[in-house]
Amino acid sequence: MKRLLMGIFVLGVVCGCAGIAAAQNSARGTAKLELSGGQVSVEYGRPALKGRKVEDMLSRVEAGGVWRLGANKSTTFKTSADLAFGDVTVPKGEYSLWARREADNTWKLVFNKRHGQWGTNHDASQDLVAVPLKEEKPSEPAEQVAIQLAKAGDGGQINIQWGDMELSTDFKAK
Repeated sequence: MKRLLMGIFVLGVVCGCAGIAAAQNSARGTAKLELSGGQVSVEYGRPALKGRKVEDMLSRVEAGGVWRLGANKSTTFKTSADLAFGDVTVPKGEYSLWARREADNTWKLVFNKRHGQWGTNHDASQDLVAVPLKEEKPSEPAEQVAIQLAKAGDGGQINIQWGDMELSTDFKAK
């Protein structure tokens, strides 16, 4: 009887954990870019709008607040070279990425020294730098979050799209 109860308990724990994992399972996406100075990559969750509007979802982010740029585990940015985003330098390394809403309703891309945490656990004291993002309307809306890295001139560009919002910034290897 004791073995039967232990077996039922273990089965319940396994099923419960599997259910939680399935409920929180958004597809994952990756983007990679080779630059003359090394490689840049982004790994992120891809939540879907499922009939919702991105404006409604991101309107909950108040000035000074952050959007986690995906779902589940934090979005991870890796670079094997120092990068220049305008006059801001991001040293080679691994970071979590966030978009911070500014008081004037613009966005900044935040590089946080802590990575691998659950995507809503942003610790502002670990923010390294923040760079301005340009906001545009894409030609086609994106049902799922999409982060792309592409060549741009003698450097690269990071492009973040969800619904009818597109955020981007350029960078160069130092």
